[in-house]
Order: sequence, then C-alpha cells, then structure tokens
Amino acid sequence: MYELVRITEKCCYIESPAKIGLVQLGGNDVCLIDSGNDKDAGRKIRQILDANGWKLKAIYNTHSNADHIGGNRYLQNQTNCRIFAPGIDCDFTRHPLLEPSFLYGGYPCKDLRHKFLMAQESNAEFLTDEVLPEGFQILPLPGHFFDMVGFRTPDNVVYLADCLSSRETLEKYQIGFIYDIASYLETLEKVKKLEARVFVPSHAAVTEEIAGLAQYNIDKVLEIAEKILQICAEPQCFEAILQKLFLAYSLVMNFEQYVLVGSTVRSYLSWLKDSGRAECIFENGMLLWHRCS
Repeated sequence: MYELVRITEKCCYIESPAKIGLVQLGGNDVCLIDSGNDKDAGRKIRQILDANGWKLKAIYNTHSNADHIGGNRYLQNQTNCRIFAPGIDCDFTRHPLLEPSFLYGGYPCKDLRHKFLMAQESNAEFLTDEVLPEGFQILPLPGHFFDMVGFRTPDNVVYLADCLSSRETLEKYQIGFIYDIASYLETLEKVKKLEARVFVPSHAAVTEEIAGLAQYNIDKVLEIAEKILQICAEPQCFEAILQKLFLAYSLVMNFEQYVLVGSTVRSYLSWLKDSGRAECIFENGMLLWHRCS
C-alpha cells in the first residue's frame, strides 16, 4: 500500500484505498490528483515526494469526498502547494462538515464526524481550465458527487475518479454511493466511449479498456432501481425500503452505511419519481413511496 506505480514516462499513481494520481510536470515539479484519506496518507505521499526529490506544486481534487481530500491540509501545510477542486466540491473541501451534514440531512452526530466522512478543511481554490498544467484536460464526471471531474494528461492517461467501481466492490457492497442517478448513468455512457492510453479509476484496477466495467456499473444501477420498484409494489415508507434493501443484499447496518446507502436510496427514489416510475403518497402523517402502475 502507498507504493508508487509508474504508468508512462510522466504519469504515475500511488496505490492506496483511493488511488492517488501523480504527474511529473517538468524538472522536479509534480502535481497530485487527489490526496488520500487522512493525514497519514499525506505523510506517506510526502515520503514519496522526498525520496524522489520532487516538489509538489498543486493538488487537483476530483471531488470532495473525504477519502480524496484527506491529505490536503497536511500536504498544503508542508509544501505550500495550491489546491483546486471543482464547483460545489470546492466549498465542501473548504468546509468539510458539509459532507456528513449533507449525507445525514441535518447536524451530524459524533458517530458521523470522523475522518472517513469529514476531512480536515483545506484552502482550496476553484478548479478552472486556466489553472491546469499545460496539456491537461478536465473531464466532467457528475453523478457520484456534485461536480466530480476526471483528468486527461498530455500523454493520454485518464484519471477517472469515482465514476465506477470494480466488479469485486459491487459484488460485495451492491449499492455504491451515487448522488444523482440520471447524471451518473449519463457519465457512464460517456465513459464507455472514451479512448485513452490507460484508464486509472480510483476504486478499480488500472486498465486499457473501460467500456465493459462501465456497462457492468450501469447494469448494477438498473438492477437496484428495479429492486426498489419491486419493494414499492405496495406503498412503503423510506425506512422500510431501506430495511428491505439491506436484508435483500445481506448488508450490515451501521451509522456510516445508514447515511451512505440511505442517501443513495433517496437519490434513486427522486430519479424514479422524476422519470414517472414512482410516486409519493402522504398518508397518516407519513410519506410513502409507491410504484406507478
């Protein structure tokens, strides 16, 4: 873990729970794509930088989930590097309490205010084309999180962030976190058509071919949606839907899984309602979800 793996002459990644991109910019200067999940990850990255005589110029965050921005503050304090994050995710990076608050739907209790859901704040700036290294391209990849992006480097390596998961991860956890189902499916359809020398997903193996895995992720989303509609053959409250999904997929409930899977299921319900496949019924002071006939 935290080994540097070279892809091309200039592009590398650091093997970690969420892969960290590292690109040599010229001379001793490098940039990172994301920074790992905590201060310890930042320290290990700093050791790699020091061992190679590299100077960190910038961190380009793909999105603001804690496992991608957790090393920001440590590395910024140590190297004075700049940090850039896209759109709304820049605000989450500056104010990381927003993530557990958003997931929970209110002020998060202590069980949710930990490094896996709430990174330390860092001084992030808004990501624009103008702040990118020469030859870099921003790839909008919305769906998993608000304004998530990936990057294409000058030597045609594509860092894909969290826009898809490995088959092993989906088989184990079944319901991957998604904020916007419609945008997520559109992103996966776009990723299916992408061409690159190498693809680097954050939570799947590095590969030269991505279309098959993208389709597998699409199929899993559609499977979950159909499962929710089956559950809602009779009107169901949200908690009952969530319980039935956990039981159907043999998932283990804890506070973290409650907010991550729960937030995702609410996103599925919104998508199903907006697409005319589910409806809301208010009955006896309760909101119930029902499959449209």
